[in-house]
Amino acid sequence: MDVAGATTWDEFAARSIARMDTQEENIGLDWSMFASQAACGSHTDIDTYTSSVLTYINTTIDSVTSEKQITTYPNQKPWMNKEVRILLKARNTAFRSDDVQAYSKSRANLKRGIKKAKYCYKLKVEEHFSNSDPRRMWQGIQAISDYKPSNSTPMVTDVSFLNELNDFYARFNRDSKETATKTTHSADHQPLKLTSSDVHTALSRINAHKAAGPDGIPGRVLRACAEQLAGVFTDIFNLSLTQATVPTCFKSTSIVPVPKTLLPMCLNDYRPVALTPIIMKCFERLVLAHLKDCLPPTLDPHQFAYRRNRSTEDAVCTVLHSALTHLDSNNTYVRMLFVDFSSAFNTVIPSKLTTKLGDLDINTSLCNWIMDFLTNRPQHVRSGHTCSSTITLNIGVPQGCVLSPFLYSLYTHDCKPVHGSNSIIKFADDTTVIGLISDNDETAYREEVQHLATWCAENNLLLNTSKTKELIVDFRKKKGSTHDPIHINGMVVERVSSFKFLGTTITEDLSWTTNTSSLVKKAHQRLFFLRTLKKNQLSSAIVVNFYRCAIESILTSCITVWYGNCTVADRKALQRVVKTAQRITGTPLPAIEDIQRKRCVRRARSILKDSSHPDHGLFNLLPSGRRFRSLRTRTSRSRNSFFPTAVSLLNSAL
Repeated sequence: MDVAGATTWDEFAARSIARMDTQEENIGLDWSMFASQAACGSHTDIDTYTSSVLTYINTTIDSVTSEKQITTYPNQKPWMNKEVRILLKARNTAFRSDDVQAYSKSRANLKRGIKKAKYCYKLKVEEHFSNSDPRRMWQGIQAISDYKPSNSTPMVTDVSFLNELNDFYARFNRDSKETATKTTHSADHQPLKLTSSDVHTALSRINAHKAAGPDGIPGRVLRACAEQLAGVFTDIFNLSLTQATVPTCFKSTSIVPVPKTLLPMCLNDYRPVALTPIIMKCFERLVLAHLKDCLPPTLDPHQFAYRRNRSTEDAVCTVLHSALTHLDSNNTYVRMLFVDFSSAFNTVIPSKLTTKLGDLDINTSLCNWIMDFLTNRPQHVRSGHTCSSTITLNIGVPQGCVLSPFLYSLYTHDCKPVHGSNSIIKFADDTTVIGLISDNDETAYREEVQHLATWCAENNLLLNTSKTKELIVDFRKKKGSTHDPIHINGMVVERVSSFKFLGTTITEDLSWTTNTSSLVKKAHQRLFFLRTLKKNQLSSAIVVNFYRCAIESILTSCITVWYGNCTVADRKALQRVVKTAQRITGTPLPAIEDIQRKRCVRRARSILKDSSHPDHGLFNLLPSGRRFRSLRTRTSRSRNSFFPTAVSLLNSAL
């Protein structure tokens, strides 16, 4: 049995807005009084200003929020209501009275009551579907299918253990000897200015279901009161950009440790999930939009993360096309090095990052703001209501922040191949070196690996050689001598026969049986939930929607990458899952092959529209201007891959 305090947020939002409106109209609340209290001459202490505003908002929340206790039981069914409880009590009373006739009647009434309650709950779930409320619909589906998360976070109340975790997460901060120094402002570089409408839009788009950060202000409050809060936060944001200083309360981070395994054995078995103030996330989104506008779309074309019209599918397709095209030539093979970094985000040096941003002509004032954002960041570890002591960090880009992934991609934008026969494909911190070897000459590839190791050392990125793997694709009948292993920092890199690259399993013979088998196995497990929903007589629309989201999405994951070269047996195995789902739903479902064709065409057209895409040049029009030039291939393996197939489908669609 759990007893929890629940806040009636809908009631709060209305009352909070009404309270603020009343204060502004009748009492004459002036948000500028907080700035006046923080002013010292011509200078305004932004920490004092921001803290006083957040304190006032929290005080307002406390004054209008109502709480109530709700008792829940682990085995409580979602359709259980007051009527069913009354009938259940009547049945138990009849059972204890030894009245056979009364017991039989009460049991029949209970059975009818449960059936009616289940039907009402089913209608409620369907109503969420028709009202376009997917969150509540999926919650209802999970309740009906008795789905339970496989990994729950245990509460840790030992403060000393939380302190150890905090020290472990901040271990790179102790080893760093870098000092952060802001650059002198240039007269040509004026601070970024945000408008009240921009801030209002950012506040109104907040996801109300996200957890609150260390400041304790829920996203629902900020979104509901966007009109009242836009003005004061616009002033705070602009003051922060002008002073190139981020308020300390905005930078504070609360780390929630989540076990990576069912039985964590060491500190590294806890994944740090960072919670930062939601209002700071809004601020970061506005800065991020400005940063993206300042940079050319062609910057670091082989970084496929955090870019529009890029995905893991694009990254894998690019890797395979490079390999397959090279393997079409005689006496060639390919070596793929899948690089693993140790806590890549946590080892970024702010001073090096801002130097690189300056080289990209980013505003000096904004570079200083980013420097301040990444330094002097308070961090503590929290489990339930227990918190560790606070540590101040001066290194790394905080995970969980909106800006961090993009800043990391800018930090690594100068990690480029030095030899034309090699390529470096990046998806966030997943880095892959592709070496195209001809005539057994691996000199360029080995130099590339050593250059990467040197670059990582210069940029404080720690290569994890034990987790770095190499896969060699060699179809030559006479391979000659065995392939010598690669060494990084004196350690041998393990060679593997298969590797799961961005969710897709690539094997050394470029077959896809291993990949499709894992997808089919996972999809089969989801069929149980599909049967449960059908058993509960949910509408066909909801059942099919569940299939599309939970089963078809698995079967067609990166389908344009591998389906063309699947064996007949693999394709039949995939289609059998679809046929089984079709029998369960009683509704025709699209075939896997049809989905693959549609996605190939859609993906190709999106690449055609994006001239900055690294594979845009593979689609060349013939002199007629109507059809595309077919890609030259020698083997069926290359011919059935994504890009030749996409060109063929585009031409056939004309």
